[in-house]
Amino acid sequence: MNKLFFRLLVLLMSLSLIGIILVQVYWFNTSFKNNDEQFKFHVKQVIGNVADKLQQHEAYSFYDKYNHYKDSTGKIPKKNDLLEFYYVQKNPKTNKTIIYSNSIISEDYNISSTFFDKKFDSERFKNFNSKRVTEVYNNNKIDNPGVQQSLIPDVRIEKSGNLDVLDNAQFEIFFKDIASAMPLEERVSKETLNKLIKKELEEYGVNTKFEFGIYNNNLATKIKSNNFIYDKEATYSIPILSDNEGNSKYQLLVTFPHKKKFLLSELVSITILSIIFTLIIIIAYSSALNQLIRQRHISEIKTDFINNMTHEFKTPIATINLALDAIKNPKIIDDKEKVFRYLQMIRDENKRMHAQVENVLRISKLEKKELDIDKDSNNIHEVINDAIEHVNLILEDRQGTITSHFDASRTTVLINDVHFTNVLVNILENAIKYSPNVPVIDVYTENVKDVVIIKVKDNGLGMSKVAQKRIFEKFYREHTGDIHNVKGHGLGLAYVKRIVEDHNGQIYVESEKGKGSTFIIKLPLIN
Repeated sequence: MNKLFFRLLVLLMSLSLIGIILVQVYWFNTSFKNNDEQFKFHVKQVIGNVADKLQQHEAYSFYDKYNHYKDSTGKIPKKNDLLEFYYVQKNPKTNKTIIYSNSIISEDYNISSTFFDKKFDSERFKNFNSKRVTEVYNNNKIDNPGVQQSLIPDVRIEKSGNLDVLDNAQFEIFFKDIASAMPLEERVSKETLNKLIKKELEEYGVNTKFEFGIYNNNLATKIKSNNFIYDKEATYSIPILSDNEGNSKYQLLVTFPHKKKFLLSELVSITILSIIFTLIIIIAYSSALNQLIRQRHISEIKTDFINNMTHEFKTPIATINLALDAIKNPKIIDDKEKVFRYLQMIRDENKRMHAQVENVLRISKLEKKELDIDKDSNNIHEVINDAIEHVNLILEDRQGTITSHFDASRTTVLINDVHFTNVLVNILENAIKYSPNVPVIDVYTENVKDVVIIKVKDNGLGMSKVAQKRIFEKFYREHTGDIHNVKGHGLGLAYVKRIVEDHNGQIYVESEKGKGSTFIIKLPLIN
């Protein structure tokens, strides 16, 4: 995949993911604000209804008390005519005269101050009644002033009734004047207020904890719930118990300590789904991106591997072809010594290619867990010495040295001697290959509790921190300039790590560029 296209693809995918997350955050904030506004609207409705019902409740209490008092006294009220008016209509065709009259009468009740359990002066309370009369006169009786006779209407219709509007208006003025002089504790109780608020909140679907309090000119009164605390963000207020001028010195405050929790609870289900789906997208995106990067990296490594393997096979194949051509030569075919030498060369090169193929197949079997590894008790020092013998020829060719420092007193381990010898041979060969100068290798053993530690230290090129983390990955090789300047295909250390872990051991490397490397293997001892 083209690098520019790959980077552009990753950029677009990342921007899309960030955009989805930002849209989700914006949607959540908008929904929360809408819920907050709706909550505020409902609460305003609730406390408005509570204020009205408090006023009505107080008015009904006064009204019932007043009616009970009025009915129980048996006194006859004093009546006064407040207004009387007449309307005369004459029909010349029928000689009928119709007179309409309407009178408004007030009934005054003197109410003792003891009615209110306070030291008020005696109060007057009025009832208003209306009396309506319709009189019909025939034959011009009403227009004949010379006739000395009492005017008796031919038809008289009389109606009477209460003037509720005037009664209610007068009663409201009366009770508000009295109530405004009473202490708040006698006008409102905590229990009544709590029931009213609770009922109204339930009707509007606001099912969350609330606290309330009444303030008098911005000072707290005794009418409040036990845990009421003013919170600017979660407290709503409204004037209550207004007087005849519409003014009120009392404020009802209702606060919701769990307001945010309640608002979030309404979004919790859809929010959880949104988070889950967003996480799925993030995980899928991360996985896809990781796979893309991994596949791209594997593609590069495999390309290097193929190049190295091609290079590894080209030399032995060329050597075999040259040896075969030499054998065909009539001058050489009769020389048995030279024929045997060329045949040995063919055998050695064939063995070398076979070893390369075996290494690849061995790793494949390890990954598929098809490689059978039988373990026996072995002396680790003997296995190390055997591995050193395997690399002696290579070491002598480079004029290098291997020094053993066997400090471990307990050396019996449960291992497969063949595979573990291969492990140590791989590490020793790497130490020789990656030493630009004469190889100087030290092998140490020591005991720590129930573990034997093997250290292989060289004076080679060393490796970077990145290489130390990835050196045991399959196909990985750190570049040292020319990709083919050191033979190999990046499978040896992957095989080493698999075998060590299969023996319940651990392997890691300590290295510094230009100062060599130390491979450390830890194996459990047999008690």
